[in-house]
Amino acid sequence: MAPATNGHIDISEGVYSNPRLDPKNYLEGPLSWNPATRLRQMLARPGIVVAPGICDGISARCALEAGFSCLYQSGAATTASRLGQPDVAIATLNDFVQSAQMVCSLDPSTPVIADADTGFGGPAMVARTVTQYAAAGVAGLHIEDQVQTKRCGHLLGKQVVSREEFLTRIRAAVIARDAIPGGSDFVIIGRTDSAQVLGMEEAVARLRLAADAGADVCFIEGVRTQELLESTVKALAPKPVLVNVISGGLTPSFTTSEAEAMGAKIIIFSLVSCVAAVHGIRAAMASLKKTGTDFTSAQGMDPKSFFEVMGLKEVVSLDARAGGKAFQLV
Repeated sequence: MAPATNGHIDISEGVYSNPRLDPKNYLEGPLSWNPATRLRQMLARPGIVVAPGICDGISARCALEAGFSCLYQSGAATTASRLGQPDVAIATLNDFVQSAQMVCSLDPSTPVIADADTGFGGPAMVARTVTQYAAAGVAGLHIEDQVQTKRCGHLLGKQVVSREEFLTRIRAAVIARDAIPGGSDFVIIGRTDSAQVLGMEEAVARLRLAADAGADVCFIEGVRTQELLESTVKALAPKPVLVNVISGGLTPSFTTSEAEAMGAKIIIFSLVSCVAAVHGIRAAMASLKKTGTDFTSAQGMDPKSFFEVMGLKEVVSLDARAGGKAFQLV
Protein backbone atom coordinates (compact mmCIF):
# COMPACT_ATOMS: atom_id res chain seq x y z
CA MET A 1 0.00 0.00 0.00
CA ALA A 2 1.30 3.48 -0.86
CA PRO A 3 2.16 5.76 2.04
CA ALA A 4 -0.32 8.37 3.14
CA THR A 5 0.22 11.69 1.40
CA ASN A 6 -2.81 13.71 2.50
CA GLY A 7 -2.08 13.70 6.24
CA HIS A 8 0.12 11.95 8.72
CA ILE A 9 0.02 9.79 11.78
CA ASP A 10 2.78 10.40 14.31
CA ILE A 11 2.63 7.20 16.32
CA SER A 12 5.11 8.50 18.88
CA GLU A 13 2.79 11.40 19.68
CA GLY A 14 -0.41 9.53 18.86
CA VAL A 15 -1.90 12.54 17.06
CA TYR A 16 -3.10 12.55 13.45
CA SER A 17 -3.09 15.72 11.38
CA ASN A 18 -4.69 16.36 8.01
CA PRO A 19 -5.51 20.04 7.29
CA ARG A 20 -7.40 19.08 4.13
CA LEU A 21 -10.06 17.35 6.21
CA ASP A 22 -10.62 20.25 8.62
CA PRO A 23 -14.41 20.66 9.09
CA LYS A 24 -14.06 24.37 8.24
CA ASN A 25 -13.32 23.33 4.66
CA TYR A 26 -16.82 21.86 4.34
CA LEU A 27 -18.92 24.75 5.64
CA GLU A 28 -19.56 26.57 2.38
CA GLY A 29 -20.91 25.70 -1.05
CA PRO A 30 -23.56 23.37 -2.44
CA LEU A 31 -23.79 19.79 -1.24
CA SER A 32 -21.42 17.58 -3.20
CA TRP A 33 -22.48 14.73 -5.46
CA ASN A 34 -19.70 12.70 -3.82
CA PRO A 35 -21.31 10.89 -0.87
CA ALA A 36 -18.25 11.04 1.41
CA THR A 37 -17.78 14.76 0.78
CA ARG A 38 -21.50 15.31 1.29
CA LEU A 39 -21.36 13.49 4.63
CA ARG A 40 -18.50 15.72 5.76
CA GLN A 41 -20.52 18.76 4.72
CA MET A 42 -23.49 17.50 6.72
CA LEU A 43 -21.26 16.94 9.75
CA ALA A 44 -19.74 20.41 9.49
CA ARG A 45 -23.05 22.24 9.14
CA PRO A 46 -25.95 22.74 11.58
CA GLY A 47 -28.45 19.99 12.26
CA ILE A 48 -28.30 16.37 13.29
CA VAL A 49 -27.67 13.69 10.65
CA VAL A 50 -30.45 11.10 10.81
CA ALA A 51 -29.61 7.72 9.27
CA PRO A 52 -32.24 4.98 9.41
CA GLY A 53 -30.93 1.43 9.42
CA ILE A 54 -31.56 -0.41 6.16
CA CYS A 55 -31.25 -4.13 5.63
CA ASP A 56 -31.79 -4.65 1.89
CA GLY A 57 -32.84 -2.97 -1.33
CA ILE A 58 -36.49 -2.73 -0.34
CA SER A 59 -35.77 -0.98 2.95
CA ALA A 60 -33.26 1.33 1.26
CA ARG A 61 -35.84 2.29 -1.37
CA CYS A 62 -38.42 2.97 1.33
CA ALA A 63 -35.98 5.14 3.30
CA LEU A 64 -35.15 7.18 0.20
CA GLU A 65 -38.86 7.49 -0.66
CA ALA A 66 -39.48 8.83 2.86
CA GLY A 67 -36.93 11.58 2.21
CA PHE A 68 -33.97 10.55 4.38
CA SER A 69 -30.72 12.18 3.27
CA CYS A 70 -28.40 9.58 4.84
CA LEU A 71 -28.66 5.81 5.27
CA TYR A 72 -27.08 3.39 7.73
CA GLN A 73 -26.13 -0.13 6.63
CA SER A 74 -26.54 -1.96 9.91
CA GLY A 75 -24.34 -4.99 10.48
CA ALA A 76 -27.06 -6.74 12.42
CA ALA A 77 -29.65 -6.01 9.74
CA THR A 78 -27.32 -7.02 6.92
CA THR A 79 -26.45 -10.30 8.65
CA ALA A 80 -30.14 -11.02 9.22
CA SER A 81 -31.32 -10.13 5.72
CA ARG A 82 -28.48 -11.72 3.73
CA LEU A 83 -27.80 -14.77 5.88
CA GLY A 84 -30.80 -15.24 8.15
CA GLN A 85 -28.39 -15.28 11.07
CA PRO A 86 -27.94 -13.33 14.34
CA ASP A 87 -25.35 -10.57 14.78
CA VAL A 88 -22.57 -12.70 16.29
CA ALA A 89 -19.65 -12.32 13.84
CA ILE A 90 -21.07 -14.61 11.16
CA ALA A 91 -21.19 -12.16 8.23
CA THR A 92 -17.94 -11.56 6.33
CA LEU A 93 -16.37 -8.58 4.59
CA ASN A 94 -17.72 -9.87 1.27
CA ASP A 95 -21.28 -10.01 2.64
CA PHE A 96 -21.07 -6.40 3.77
CA VAL A 97 -19.38 -5.09 0.62
CA GLN A 98 -21.83 -6.82 -1.71
CA SER A 99 -24.73 -5.33 0.20
CA ALA A 100 -23.10 -1.89 0.12
CA GLN A 101 -22.53 -2.04 -3.63
CA MET A 102 -26.24 -2.55 -4.17
CA VAL A 103 -27.44 0.03 -1.63
CA CYS A 104 -25.01 2.75 -2.71
CA SER A 105 -26.01 2.33 -6.36
CA LEU A 106 -29.65 3.23 -5.73
CA ASP A 107 -28.91 6.92 -5.13
CA PRO A 108 -25.13 7.39 -5.44
CA SER A 109 -25.06 10.89 -3.94
CA THR A 110 -26.87 9.88 -0.73
CA PRO A 111 -24.29 9.07 1.97
CA VAL A 112 -24.33 5.55 3.35
CA ILE A 113 -22.64 4.91 6.70
CA ALA A 114 -21.76 1.22 7.01
CA ASP A 115 -21.00 -0.99 9.96
CA ALA A 116 -17.58 -2.65 9.57
CA ASP A 117 -17.61 -4.61 12.84
CA THR A 118 -14.00 -5.13 13.99
CA GLY A 119 -12.53 -4.60 10.53
CA PHE A 120 -12.54 -8.38 9.95
CA GLY A 121 -8.93 -8.97 11.01
CA GLY A 122 -5.60 -7.31 11.65
CA PRO A 123 -4.35 -3.97 10.27
CA ALA A 124 -3.99 -5.23 6.69
CA MET A 125 -7.57 -6.52 6.74
CA VAL A 126 -8.87 -3.30 8.27
CA ALA A 127 -7.13 -1.38 5.47
CA ARG A 128 -8.68 -3.70 2.87
CA THR A 129 -12.08 -3.14 4.44
CA VAL A 130 -11.74 0.64 4.07
CA THR A 131 -10.63 0.49 0.45
CA GLN A 132 -13.39 -1.96 -0.50
CA TYR A 133 -16.08 0.04 1.28
CA ALA A 134 -14.90 3.26 -0.37
CA ALA A 135 -14.82 1.58 -3.79
CA ALA A 136 -18.39 0.37 -3.22
CA GLY A 137 -19.53 3.97 -2.73
CA VAL A 138 -19.85 3.97 1.06
CA ALA A 139 -19.37 7.42 2.63
CA GLY A 140 -18.04 6.24 5.98
CA LEU A 141 -17.73 3.27 8.30
CA HIS A 142 -17.32 2.51 11.96
CA ILE A 143 -14.66 0.22 13.43
CA GLU A 144 -15.17 -1.13 16.96
CA ASP A 145 -13.03 -2.49 19.78
CA GLN A 146 -14.79 -5.80 20.38
CA VAL A 147 -12.87 -9.06 20.00
CA GLN A 148 -13.13 -10.73 16.60
CA THR A 149 -15.95 -12.99 17.82
CA LYS A 150 -18.09 -9.93 18.36
CA ARG A 151 -21.79 -9.59 19.01
CA CYS A 152 -24.50 -6.97 18.69
CA GLY A 153 -23.62 -4.03 20.91
CA HIS A 154 -26.94 -4.34 22.73
CA LEU A 155 -26.38 -7.95 23.82
CA LEU A 156 -24.68 -8.84 27.09
CA GLY A 157 -21.36 -10.64 27.54
CA LYS A 158 -19.28 -8.44 25.25
CA GLN A 159 -15.48 -8.59 25.33
CA VAL A 160 -13.15 -5.87 24.09
CA VAL A 161 -9.54 -5.76 22.95
CA SER A 162 -6.84 -3.61 24.51
CA ARG A 163 -6.64 0.12 23.91
CA GLU A 164 -3.60 -0.36 21.69
CA GLU A 165 -5.25 -2.99 19.51
CA PHE A 166 -8.26 -0.72 19.08
CA LEU A 167 -6.00 2.19 18.11
CA THR A 168 -4.14 -0.03 15.66
CA ARG A 169 -7.46 -0.64 13.90
CA ILE A 170 -8.19 3.09 13.74
CA ARG A 171 -4.69 3.92 12.48
CA ALA A 172 -4.93 1.23 9.79
CA ALA A 173 -8.29 2.61 8.63
CA VAL A 174 -6.95 6.16 8.46
CA ILE A 175 -3.77 5.15 6.61
CA ALA A 176 -5.85 3.21 4.08
CA ARG A 177 -8.22 6.15 3.56
CA ASP A 178 -5.34 8.57 3.02
CA ALA A 179 -3.73 6.20 0.52
CA ILE A 180 -6.79 6.30 -1.79
CA PRO A 181 -5.68 8.19 -4.93
CA GLY A 182 -7.04 11.70 -5.29
CA GLY A 183 -7.55 12.47 -1.63
CA SER A 184 -10.60 10.65 -0.29
CA ASP A 185 -13.13 12.28 2.07
CA PHE A 186 -14.16 8.86 3.42
CA VAL A 187 -15.27 9.20 7.06
CA ILE A 188 -13.73 7.02 9.77
CA ILE A 189 -15.92 6.48 12.86
CA GLY A 190 -14.33 5.01 15.97
CA ARG A 191 -16.74 2.91 18.02
CA THR A 192 -16.17 1.55 21.50
CA ASP A 193 -18.20 -1.16 23.20
CA SER A 194 -16.17 -0.85 26.39
CA ALA A 195 -18.75 1.14 28.40
CA GLN A 196 -20.63 -1.99 29.47
CA VAL A 197 -17.38 -3.90 30.14
CA LEU A 198 -14.93 -1.36 31.57
CA GLY A 199 -17.11 1.66 32.35
CA MET A 200 -17.87 5.03 30.80
CA GLU A 201 -14.59 6.62 31.87
CA GLU A 202 -12.60 4.04 29.92
CA ALA A 203 -14.97 4.32 26.96
CA VAL A 204 -14.49 8.08 26.75
CA ALA A 205 -10.73 7.69 27.14
CA ARG A 206 -10.62 5.19 24.29
CA LEU A 207 -12.55 7.51 22.00
CA ARG A 208 -10.31 10.47 22.84
CA LEU A 209 -7.34 8.33 21.78
CA ALA A 210 -9.21 7.20 18.66
CA ALA A 211 -9.84 10.84 17.75
CA ASP A 212 -6.12 11.57 18.20
CA ALA A 213 -5.37 8.61 15.92
CA GLY A 214 -7.57 10.11 13.19
CA ALA A 215 -11.17 9.05 13.81
CA ASP A 216 -13.51 11.70 12.40
CA VAL A 217 -16.50 10.75 14.56
CA CYS A 218 -16.83 9.08 17.99
CA PHE A 219 -19.40 6.39 18.78
CA ILE A 220 -20.01 4.96 22.25
CA GLU A 221 -22.33 1.96 21.98
CA GLY A 222 -24.96 1.42 24.64
CA VAL A 223 -25.16 4.85 26.31
CA ARG A 224 -27.76 4.23 29.02
CA THR A 225 -28.94 7.72 30.04
CA GLN A 226 -29.40 11.27 28.81
CA GLU A 227 -26.84 12.49 31.33
CA LEU A 228 -24.21 10.04 30.09
CA LEU A 229 -24.78 11.05 26.47
CA GLU A 230 -24.52 14.74 27.34
CA SER A 231 -21.33 14.24 29.37
CA THR A 232 -19.85 12.13 26.56
CA VAL A 233 -20.54 14.82 23.98
CA LYS A 234 -18.95 17.42 26.24
CA ALA A 235 -15.89 15.27 26.96
CA LEU A 236 -15.24 14.53 23.27
CA ALA A 237 -15.90 18.01 21.86
CA PRO A 238 -15.29 19.19 19.21
CA LYS A 239 -15.43 15.70 17.68
CA PRO A 240 -18.95 14.82 16.51
CA VAL A 241 -20.65 12.02 18.44
CA LEU A 242 -22.87 9.28 17.01
CA VAL A 243 -25.65 7.67 19.06
CA ASN A 244 -27.28 4.37 18.18
CA VAL A 245 -30.94 3.92 19.15
CA ILE A 246 -32.47 0.44 19.15
CA SER A 247 -35.95 0.09 20.61
CA GLY A 248 -35.65 -2.13 23.67
CA GLY A 249 -31.85 -1.93 23.63
CA LEU A 250 -29.43 -0.47 26.16
CA THR A 251 -29.86 3.12 24.98
CA PRO A 252 -33.15 4.91 25.70
CA SER A 253 -35.38 5.52 22.70
CA PHE A 254 -34.24 9.09 22.14
CA THR A 255 -35.99 10.95 19.36
CA THR A 256 -33.92 12.77 16.78
CA SER A 257 -34.77 16.16 18.32
CA GLU A 258 -33.90 14.92 21.82
CA ALA A 259 -30.55 13.53 20.65
CA GLU A 260 -29.79 16.78 18.86
CA ALA A 261 -30.58 18.77 22.00
CA MET A 262 -28.12 16.55 23.90
CA GLY A 263 -25.41 17.42 21.38
CA ALA A 264 -25.29 14.26 19.26
CA LYS A 265 -24.38 14.91 15.63
CA ILE A 266 -25.46 11.59 14.10
CA ILE A 267 -28.30 9.33 15.19
CA ILE A 268 -28.79 5.89 13.70
CA PHE A 269 -31.77 3.58 14.15
CA SER A 270 -30.08 0.27 13.40
CA LEU A 271 -33.00 -2.14 13.41
CA VAL A 272 -35.88 0.10 12.30
CA SER A 273 -36.31 -1.65 8.96
CA CYS A 274 -35.61 -5.28 9.79
CA VAL A 275 -37.74 -5.32 12.96
CA ALA A 276 -40.60 -3.74 10.99
CA ALA A 277 -40.06 -6.35 8.28
CA VAL A 278 -40.31 -9.19 10.80
CA HIS A 279 -43.59 -7.82 12.16
CA GLY A 280 -45.04 -7.21 8.69
CA ILE A 281 -43.93 -10.49 7.15
CA ARG A 282 -44.99 -12.50 10.20
CA ALA A 283 -48.46 -10.96 10.02
CA ALA A 284 -48.70 -11.58 6.28
CA MET A 285 -47.61 -15.21 6.60
CA ALA A 286 -50.00 -15.83 9.48
CA SER A 287 -52.84 -14.30 7.48
CA LEU A 288 -52.02 -16.40 4.41
CA LYS A 289 -51.86 -19.55 6.50
CA LYS A 290 -55.20 -18.79 8.13
CA THR A 291 -57.18 -17.44 5.18
CA GLY A 292 -55.51 -19.03 2.17
CA THR A 293 -55.04 -15.67 0.43
CA ASP A 294 -52.66 -12.70 0.56
CA PHE A 295 -55.37 -10.25 -0.47
CA THR A 296 -55.62 -8.57 2.94
CA SER A 297 -51.89 -8.20 3.57
CA ALA A 298 -51.33 -6.78 0.06
CA GLN A 299 -53.39 -3.74 1.06
CA GLY A 300 -54.20 -3.02 -2.58
CA MET A 301 -50.57 -2.89 -3.77
CA ASP A 302 -50.47 -4.53 -7.20
CA PRO A 303 -47.22 -5.67 -8.87
CA LYS A 304 -46.76 -2.44 -10.84
CA SER A 305 -47.18 -0.32 -7.72
CA PHE A 306 -44.60 -2.46 -5.92
CA PHE A 307 -42.12 -2.15 -8.79
CA GLU A 308 -42.62 1.61 -8.86
CA VAL A 309 -41.30 1.77 -5.30
CA MET A 310 -38.27 -0.15 -6.62
CA GLY A 311 -37.61 2.42 -9.38
CA LEU A 312 -39.68 1.14 -12.30
CA LYS A 313 -40.40 4.63 -13.67
CA GLU A 314 -36.70 5.47 -13.83
CA VAL A 315 -35.96 2.25 -15.73
CA VAL A 316 -38.80 2.86 -18.20
CA SER A 317 -37.67 6.48 -18.71
CA LEU A 318 -34.06 5.49 -19.33
CA ASP A 319 -35.06 2.83 -21.84
CA ALA A 320 -37.23 5.30 -23.77
CA ARG A 321 -34.58 8.05 -23.78
CA ALA A 322 -32.05 5.57 -25.14
CA GLY A 323 -34.42 4.64 -27.98
CA GLY A 324 -35.51 1.33 -26.50
CA LYS A 325 -39.00 -0.02 -27.02
CA ALA A 326 -39.04 -2.80 -24.39
CA PHE A 327 -41.19 -0.95 -21.90
CA GLN A 328 -43.67 1.01 -24.02
CA LEU A 329 -46.37 -0.88 -22.19
CA VAL A 330 -45.91 -2.08 -18.59
